[in-house]
Amino acid sequence: MGLELTASNIVKRFGERELFSIEQLQVQEGESLHLSGDNGVGKTTLMKILAGLDKPCAGRINVTPNMKGRWSTSLHPKVIYLHQTPYVFSGSVKDNIAYGLKLKGISRGQIKRTVQSALEWARLEEFADHAAHSLSGGEKQRLALARAWVLTPGLLFLDEPTANLDKQSVDSVTELVRKMVDGGAAVMISSHQTNPLTEVCQRSLLLADGKVSESQFPKEMLFDA
Repeated sequence: MGLELTASNIVKRFGERELFSIEQLQVQEGESLHLSGDNGVGKTTLMKILAGLDKPCAGRINVTPNMKGRWSTSLHPKVIYLHQTPYVFSGSVKDNIAYGLKLKGISRGQIKRTVQSALEWARLEEFADHAAHSLSGGEKQRLALARAWVLTPGLLFLDEPTANLDKQSVDSVTELVRKMVDGGAAVMISSHQTNPLTEVCQRSLLLADGKVSESQFPKEMLFDA
């Protein structure tokens, strides 16, 4: 059974101000979605709520199959959120990739093999022993994706992942995200503008005036860019 996330009657308020009220939103494993909307409409807040990192004022998020998170009942081990500015830990690139695997208690030998596969997958082999903080913005995005990839996510939230990246870096990130979608992961990409990465998406969601509306991309347009 593939992973499925359903959000029902999600409301978020800040004081008297209602940011959004969303009746229902469903994401299934293998889907790719572009969440668009003007700055300030709540795209990041919505994605954090869906990922279990923030709480709505009302409503319910249900992820099936149900798997208890390691640290919190609101976090699902197969749902991962990546911030616009990738967070990197101190230490080397390979140490960063190994971090989540160590927390899962995987054997040292398996971690070494998986990290090597991830370095090759993200084309970061030459940076394996470099300090993660020394990487460029595009390289850090690839590192963040590699760190997520080794955890085999069923649903990946990407918050403005191409912001401030040059074309080459956007193309590299797009290639990796497309691989994850082809591998069966669901991906939701937040971006206020279209670019090669958002053109990977099969569904388009618009957050405006506190509501989410949806339109379907024609299938023949999916990979024209």
